[in-house]
Amino acid sequence: MPALWMPGATHLDLGDHAPCDGGPAKALAHITWDLNATAAKPLDLVPYERLRTFFAGPGRGSASHLLWNPFAGDVTQFLPANSRSKSLVDTPGRTRTNRAGSCVIQIEALFFPYARVAGVVYPRLVDTPCKGWPEILDWVRSWGVPDRWPNGTPEKAVRDEETWETEAGWYPHKGVPENDHEDPLSWPAFTIPAKPASSSQTSEPYPGHDFFMAGTKPALGKQSPLFTRMGKRLVAVGCGRYSVGPGPKLGQADVDSYEAWQRAYNTAHHKGWSGTALKWPPGKETWDALDVPKA
Repeated sequence: MPALWMPGATHLDLGDHAPCDGGPAKALAHITWDLNATAAKPLDLVPYERLRTFFAGPGRGSASHLLWNPFAGDVTQFLPANSRSKSLVDTPGRTRTNRAGSCVIQIEALFFPYARVAGVVYPRLVDTPCKGWPEILDWVRSWGVPDRWPNGTPEKAVRDEETWETEAGWYPHKGVPENDHEDPLSWPAFTIPAKPASSSQTSEPYPGHDFFMAGTKPALGKQSPLFTRMGKRLVAVGCGRYSVGPGPKLGQADVDSYEAWQRAYNTAHHKGWSGTALKWPPGKETWDALDVPKA
């Protein structure tokens, strides 16, 4: 059985445990949205400790399983994974939203749009450092929740009750029946772990730094079928930044997509890379992990 309590999290058991109903395993994405800020009038982020105290006290009736601080990586867990929490509206006589799965793990990110932290304004959750996300994702995966958004991503979710009842995966608050909240508006990408070394037999070997460059700049306009296969893999791992394509001609969208993959890999594997290490061209480590198939 996977761990009831997330490794590395602070455990603050509220009691009042109750079982889920069984069915497709789910995870729920929320943001606290405790203040309303705008681009013109950003506001300072509410302290993590204040929210933790609230959910442990007067707000215990609406606590999620996890309270997550994406700026520092702090995580507090209030209920075990096999218990329902109470963060969702649950209308009597319809789907039991907080229980509708073998698990319904709910994560509350400490965030609101245009939060200001140390003088920097963050319009979206994905603009934050998202520290601690890989560890949360690993734990949620261990409970059988797949890396997918059955009712749509946080940006475009719909509230389809049949899908909710029958499909495992991640659901934004915006995609849950009976609820009217629009959060979380964005959520960090599902990162893909590195492939085992044996996959290299069917993967394209790293073609080298110079293949991707024209002197000191990206080799934009260069054509190769490898760029098409690379682009398709980037889309498959959730890092595609294409409006058209991908195609055989190297374009700026390929560069942007690969840099998104390098950032995701850096976060997932705690590499601590920065600056040019996250920029084009591809390096051998991230190329091998991307696992671009041979023709």
